[in-house]
Amino acid sequence: MAVDRADVAVTGLGATTPLGGDVPSTWAALLAGQSGISLIEEEWAAALPVRIAGRLRVEPEEVLGRVKARRLDRCEQVALIAAREAWADAGAPETEPERLAVVIGTGVGGLLSTLAQADVLETSGARRVSPYTVPMMMPNGPAAVVSMELGARGGAHTPVSACASGAEAIAMGLDLIRLGRADVVVAGGSEACVHPLTIAGFAQARALSTRNDAPQEASRPFDTARDGFVLGEGAALVVLERAESAAARGARVHAMLAGAGVTSDAHHITAAHSDGQVRAIRLALASAGLDALDIGHVHAHATSTPPGDVTEARSIAEAIGTHPAVTATKSMTGHLCGAAGAMGAISAILAIRDGIVPATRNLVDLDPEIKLDIVTGRPRRGRQDTALSNSFGFGGHNASLVFASAP
Repeated sequence: MAVDRADVAVTGLGATTPLGGDVPSTWAALLAGQSGISLIEEEWAAALPVRIAGRLRVEPEEVLGRVKARRLDRCEQVALIAAREAWADAGAPETEPERLAVVIGTGVGGLLSTLAQADVLETSGARRVSPYTVPMMMPNGPAAVVSMELGARGGAHTPVSACASGAEAIAMGLDLIRLGRADVVVAGGSEACVHPLTIAGFAQARALSTRNDAPQEASRPFDTARDGFVLGEGAALVVLERAESAAARGARVHAMLAGAGVTSDAHHITAAHSDGQVRAIRLALASAGLDALDIGHVHAHATSTPPGDVTEARSIAEAIGTHPAVTATKSMTGHLCGAAGAMGAISAILAIRDGIVPATRNLVDLDPEIKLDIVTGRPRRGRQDTALSNSFGFGGHNASLVFASAP
């Protein structure tokens, strides 16, 4: 099928994160340099080597109500909250249900429900297992729930590519519109897996920061003292639509989704590989019809792991150069895993729209191997016509998105 080079507008934004229950509160907190990382107070964390995480600032039950929330896994709850905000922000675009699609990525899906119901089965028997178990545990649950909420019949898709899932979902949304399969797409990522098993597993892999005594200083992208990422939870979604349709209905356009690049390393199950990252960035630039020098801002994946940050810095320098203003907002939100790429995309979009780039928190001593212009200390003001957002995941998944200012 021929690809339509139609311009794709971002007309809606929605999120719930460790910094806020919606996009405005999250964005304000990012610009203020606030941290959403805290100590895990529950008893189950006492024996864990890592006892910090980025927990949601607003509990889903407060928004959805107890009855609705109890029938959904936490990752479905946050996806629904973000979708409602994004859809309202877009002005609830009128389109045929068959031309409306949903793409929501996740890293592990309904893991909390899976583990909880496994405990019920073991301790209380099969008859006590919830009848909602399967709908809550399936990774496509967030996409399915949102598609039913919005009446989307143009497809409900679920990329599962670890920490690149949310960005890959947005890239797929771009493809769906350009391939003529949809006119409007709600796309992004959702994750809620703060649990003893995930924390213990990441800790055993030495991927997490162990700064239990200083939670808000734990996530330190590009800093010489970084020692791992901080697990977070949340959801971030965008509404994409054909630019001509958005203009026809007088919609506000936050930015344009100009291009995307998706690659795989075929190298190592957890270790990043610069070649795949460079190819993803260059594919995104080619998709957008832009040159490296056109990029003014980069939202880095930058999880705060010692090897990962250096690899990405080298990839950015090779693919684009050292001129863009680079930021890493995981220093404030923690790592939202399957939702991280979508949250990074929203940050990049808002940096373009508002002409300001959030500063990277906790960057005190820049690693000498990092040869980039990292925004630190305070947000950097200035017009940003284009921005790149990177996302890289375990399994060798790479996704890069290019955004441009609205015409």
